[in-house]
Amino acid sequence: MTRLSVNINKIATLRNSRGGNNPDLIQVAKDCERFGAQGITVHPRPDERHIRYNDVFELKKIVTTEFNIEGNCQEQKFIDLVLANKPEQVTLVPDVLGQITSNHGWDTITNYHYLKDMIAVFKEAGIRVSIFVDPLPEMVEGAAKTGTDRIELYTEGYATHYHQGKELAIAPYVEAAKVAQSVGLGINAGHDLDLHNLKYFAENIPGLLEVSIGHALVSDALYYGLENTIQMYLRQLALPDNS
Repeated sequence: MTRLSVNINKIATLRNSRGGNNPDLIQVAKDCERFGAQGITVHPRPDERHIRYNDVFELKKIVTTEFNIEGNCQEQKFIDLVLANKPEQVTLVPDVLGQITSNHGWDTITNYHYLKDMIAVFKEAGIRVSIFVDPLPEMVEGAAKTGTDRIELYTEGYATHYHQGKELAIAPYVEAAKVAQSVGLGINAGHDLDLHNLKYFAENIPGLLEVSIGHALVSDALYYGLENTIQMYLRQLALPDNS
């Protein structure tokens, strides 16, 4: 079954909007795990507008599932943070300074030498590496050459076009996933996956290991409650056993 990693950035955004510690980010992470999440994801940015760097150190102490830190490895501060905490997984994302949210994957061909060197740094520390890519076969093939363990398919395009025609929307992702499998890469996915489009995506992407979901899940929790929402997302990933 595909694993669900809950991105708790939006919980930190809400906390930071008033100062203090309400909601308690650490308690929310513990509760997400208690409610069934199989991982916790954070994406600290240089301005610390949501996840603060100190949050990462505190989360490392209590996360008992998979800890996944996303971010831009072009920032030395991020590299130092990851190496100091040694999460189970680091996901490298090509953000620029001040970016509101991630909106594209790596050009794994142009950035081959850089990515190869950076991935080696994290793997030397015993950290599994995933890199954010668009669903393009050439970018997936390029990713394999960098030495990464996994790719994370950037799914905004799928989510945007899902209601216009889900078969067409998912087609490039299926092709990219097949290429990833052929070159020995693990497959993660994330960005704008939600209760409407997640099940179809999980059913049709071969070898999908993990999805990271934050904004939609936290938004749904306002209506359904956090425990119920996590269970709802897990049910979307609980595909029938056809063996």
